[in-house]
Amino acid sequence: MPKRCFRLAAIGACAAALQLALPPAGHTQSAVATLTVRFFQITAEVADTPALRTRGLMGRQSLPPSHGMLFIFEQPQQHCFWMRNTPLPLTIAFLDDEGRISSMADMQPLSEATHCSQVPVRYALEMEQGWFAKRGIQPGEMIRGIAPAAAAGR
Repeated sequence: MPKRCFRLAAIGACAAALQLALPPAGHTQSAVATLTVRFFQITAEVADTPALRTRGLMGRQSLPPSHGMLFIFEQPQQHCFWMRNTPLPLTIAFLDDEGRISSMADMQPLSEATHCSQVPVRYALEMEQGWFAKRGIQPGEMIRGIAPAAAAGR
């Protein structure tokens, strides 16, 4: 096969992979925040309105590496999440006002099981399942960049 065909095939494969990671058609693009935990960087879409929080990562087939979604709520309270219409396995980290992880839970795709914060929280961060565990990140650690993300959403 000529080199040109290989290049076209590679371009097509890259385009297909990118399309799977993009929000579904009709999805309003939310703001993006750069967060850090220790020396790990996270690119997080910001869900700071009721519509964006309700939509979440529904319909996504994949996420780019170290990408997730930061949910911002107006007031700290116990928040619960489920995975209806979300085909990705995710881990959710519940965060207090300062961005400290209070608890985490693995969530199975397309499940209606609820996963609730154990204490009142203002933020939640969803990442590919296992992202936190692979990096040894535990409750009590601080996610930095939360305050600028919250301010940008206002």
